[in-house]
Amino acid sequence: MFQTTVEVDGMACSMCEAHINDTIRSEFPVEKVSSSHSKGRTVILSKEPLDEKALRAAIEGTGYQVGEICREPYEKKGLFSFLKK
Repeated sequence: MFQTTVEVDGMACSMCEAHINDTIRSEFPVEKVSSSHSKGRTVILSKEPLDEKALRAAIEGTGYQVGEICREPYEKKGLFSFLKK
């Protein structure tokens, strides 16, 4: 799995967050998407890496400005993962 973090400028409220989340869910095969207007970012979990150009175009198409896009591998933590050291 991959975690993609997108800096999004222009979100002002929870409806802005929902608008971006709905757009991403409808355009890409994602497992989870979460936006925060206070942090100015959207975090996306997906099985395959997302096309950054298409992601940027989808978000900018809704009227928001996209900053940096960062992608990194993501490993889901299990219930007792804190015991492994």
